[in-house]
Amino acid sequence: MGTGLTLPSHLAANTQENRDQIINHDLLKRIVHGTGAQACNRQGLIPPQVSQIYDELFIIHQKLQRESSAQQEYALQLQKRERCLTEQEALFFQHEGALAKIRGVEEEVHTKIAAIKEQHEAEVKQLTEALREITKENRRLKSSFDSLKEVNDSLRKQLCDVTELNKKLEDQARRVQARLENLQRKYEFSMVRKSNVLCQVVKGSKPVKQEKVMATSKTATLPLNSQVYELLAYLMDWISDQHLCKIKTQEEREDSHKSMVAQSSKNSCTQEKCMKVLPIATEQLQWMPYVNPKLHVPVIKFIYWSVRQLDTDMQHATMRSTMRRLGEDIFKGIVSKGNPHSSSEQSTESKSKSAAFFKSFCMPLRFLSTLIVLKTVRQVDYLAQAFESLRVDLKTDEGKALFLEYQCVPVILSHLKVSSASLLSSALDGLLQMTMESGSLQPFLEACSNESFFRTCSVLLQSSKLDIAVLEKLSVILQKLSRIKRNKKMFKLFGLHQIFRELRRTIDPGHTFLCINLNSILLNLEFLRSSSLSPSLSTSD
Repeated sequence: MGTGLTLPSHLAANTQENRDQIINHDLLKRIVHGTGAQACNRQGLIPPQVSQIYDELFIIHQKLQRESSAQQEYALQLQKRERCLTEQEALFFQHEGALAKIRGVEEEVHTKIAAIKEQHEAEVKQLTEALREITKENRRLKSSFDSLKEVNDSLRKQLCDVTELNKKLEDQARRVQARLENLQRKYEFSMVRKSNVLCQVVKGSKPVKQEKVMATSKTATLPLNSQVYELLAYLMDWISDQHLCKIKTQEEREDSHKSMVAQSSKNSCTQEKCMKVLPIATEQLQWMPYVNPKLHVPVIKFIYWSVRQLDTDMQHATMRSTMRRLGEDIFKGIVSKGNPHSSSEQSTESKSKSAAFFKSFCMPLRFLSTLIVLKTVRQVDYLAQAFESLRVDLKTDEGKALFLEYQCVPVILSHLKVSSASLLSSALDGLLQMTMESGSLQPFLEACSNESFFRTCSVLLQSSKLDIAVLEKLSVILQKLSRIKRNKKMFKLFGLHQIFRELRRTIDPGHTFLCINLNSILLNLEFLRSSSLSPSLSTSD
């Protein structure tokens, strides 16, 4: 570093010292190195000005050395820092590469997560819809089950009430029967005592009077032959079964629309004969107490089929009075005191006899009597009792078989009128008993599958005066009939399907039993789809 330094210019200009230039130059080197300058200064070789300059140069030299060492140290620090920065930069680039890879993986992960999330949302939505449908179906089934359970409980309660009432009535009937037997024994005892008194009075009377009485009794008394009554009963039974019951009545002729002239004249002839026979048969009821009770059924059966042959509108005034008297005698029964063939004295001695028809304990006789009352009587109280008796009898299989045997549907139809509202529900109760599950159900439905029955139902349903109870009973019967496929044309012919649609639309959903029957009818007739049942049932919740 010292070799690169030059002397000041005023030293080079000094000519007088040119000879000492080499020496001075060597001295300068030594001065620069320090030791030589000090030695020369000690020896007095250098002038004071030069020595001062030498000192200043030496000081500058030291400063430059110090600055050079500081710069070298600073350069080392810079190299160290550069090396650290290089390492940090390499590490930074490495981290940046890793972050770039992580960023790519992150985007891929986010994409997959978004796809999985969309798939999950779609599955959740699908499962939610399925759960909603299942819940709705369960709610509908629960509603239907609750409705059926309520109806079942109501019917079970009614059955219990009716069973208890039946037991009470049976006990009452037994008590009445026992009382009646006691009264009969008491009456027989009193008649015996009275006859003894009369015998004593007769013995004390004049012989002439006794002869006169005997003569009159001989002329009045005719020999009685019980086989004649049996023969007449068998003939009546034969005529009823083989002739009267097989001729189409007015109700059936309205349904067939195939009556011919010959058949019409034959029916007219039969009606004329029945009109002649009925008054005589009505008079013969007075003799029934003295006839074997086993012969009552053929006589009453003959009267019933004769009445069925007559059209009420064609009966004249005398025939209507005969019908009214016939109905009253059948309803009240016949009570006769003494034998009509005997004299007045003998009649007082004989026992009082009676013949019960409507109140008989024999079901066939009571059933026929009930039908005659329904055909001939117009008093509401009589008809109400007749319908109640018919309903009770139809609870048994024997009663249902008699209903079919005697073709009772037209008899009930004659009372299914809006004008007779008090009897309408009672008349439907009898038909409801026939709709119970039994061997008689299908024949009964076949007997109702005609135009007359559907016409009557159509007239009833078109009335606005029907209450809910009547509508429910009628809907049960028509629901059974709707199961028969060929009856679909009957429903269409009289517009019943339109009436049921309107009722289904306007009926209060609270009437669950009626709504169920209406839906079942329309479903059987294929006027309602099964899928549309769910909203209607859910509205009834």
